Amino acid sequence: MINKKQIETIIDGIVKEKNAYVVDLMVNSSNKIILELDSFDGFTIDDCVDVSRIIEQNIDRDKEDFALEVSTPGLSSPFKVWQQYKKNVGQEIETILKEGNKIKGNLIDVDDEGIVIEETKKVKVEGKKKKQTIVEKHQLSFENIKSTKIVIKFK
Repeated sequence: MINKKQIETIIDGIVKEKNAYVVDLMVNSSNKIILELDSFDGFTIDDCVDVSRIIEQNIDRDKEDFALEVSTPGLSSPFKVWQQYKKNVGQEIETILKEGNKIKGNLIDVDDEGIVIEETKKVKVEGKKKKQTIVEKHQLSFENIKSTKIVIKFK
């Protein structure tokens, strides 16, 4: 049976060569391999094909039959690894916290502990007729985040 460690060892060189990182890797009991990769420079279809070929060349189909899917995470997929946060600094994101609150704003910083989101919103200020625009920074630790997605805008 094929295992995750075996796949990680096979792809280690090409992942480093392409300056990429593994977003997700699953190998189920029927040897279906699902691998999601990304890079700070972008990861193309050709890059996915290259990784797929490396895996195909290093596993003997006569000994182990397997199905293989190599892709990048979709735009609407929630972030799974720290590098996805780092790649999207400056982008608008929507984060749902474990307690259920939702914060939508620009991702302005990422470190080993968590993220900083800058949220712009209009609020009613006492003594003013119009709502005022305020900018609020939220410092969130990864352990309090349930999910984060990039906000897709069509102009």
